[in-house]
Amino acid sequence: MALELVTVPCLADNYAFLLHDEASGATALVDIPEAAPILAAAEARGWTISEVWITHHHADHLQDLPEIQAAHEVIVRGGAADAHRLPPLDHAYRGEDSFEFAGHPVQVMDVPGHTTGHIAFYVAEADTVFTADSLMALGCGRLFEGTAEQMWGSLSRLMALPPETTVCSGHEYTASNAKFALTIDPDNPELISRSKAIDAARAAGEATVPSTLALEMATNPFLRAADPDIRARLGMTDASDVQVFAEIRARKDAF
Repeated sequence: MALELVTVPCLADNYAFLLHDEASGATALVDIPEAAPILAAAEARGWTISEVWITHHHADHLQDLPEIQAAHEVIVRGGAADAHRLPPLDHAYRGEDSFEFAGHPVQVMDVPGHTTGHIAFYVAEADTVFTADSLMALGCGRLFEGTAEQMWGSLSRLMALPPETTVCSGHEYTASNAKFALTIDPDNPELISRSKAIDAARAAGEATVPSTLALEMATNPFLRAADPDIRARLGMTDASDVQVFAEIRARKDAF
C-alpha cells in the first residue's frame, strides 16, 4: 500500500510533513514548527499521529511538540548527537541507522553543516527524503555550526539518492533562493524556467516544496560545484568542489 504525503505550511515560512500508511493507519509527523495547522491537517483526514521525527534542534522545527503530545500518543525519534538539546527521545539514531515505520524501512542520514547534529530521513518505498534545513529547494541551510566540508559531504550523500526522490525541505525560501541562483548560474535554461514557475506559484499562493532531487541537481547551485560554467564564472576552474561550494555559500550569505 502506498504512503501518502501531506505538506503542512506552518509559521511564516516553515513546513511540516505528514506521512500516512493507509493499511495500518499509522501517521508520522516530520518536525513540529506549529501545532495548530498540523493538528488541523491530521483531523481533516481522520488521521492519528503516531510518530514524530525531529531533524534538528532549532526551535522552529520542534517547538510545538508538547501540543502534539497532548493531542496524540506519539513515539519521538531524533538524532543521538543532538539528544542533549532535543526533547526526550524514545529512539535516538546515528547516521546509517534505520528503523521501520508501519513496515516501511526508514534510513537515517547524518547531514551536518547547518547544525552539527542534523539528520535526514529517507523512505525508499515512498521515494522521499526529509531534509529540513540541509538540502533545501534551490538552496541549503546556513552553516550555523558546521563547516563547508561537512555540508558538502552531506549534500553529496543526498545527491547519491535516486534522482526521482522527492525532497521535503523545511522552508518556503525558494523564490529568494532562485534570485540568488541566477547570479551564479544565469545561463542555465532549466533554472530560468524554474524561476518563472516559482514566481507564478507564489503569486497564486502555492507551495514550491517539495521538489525532486533531479530538479535540484539541475538547478540548485549548491549541488553544482562541479559544473564548468559555474566554476568559470567564479574564477575557480581549478578549485576543489568543496572550495567552489564554500564560495557559493559565502556569496549567498552576503546576498
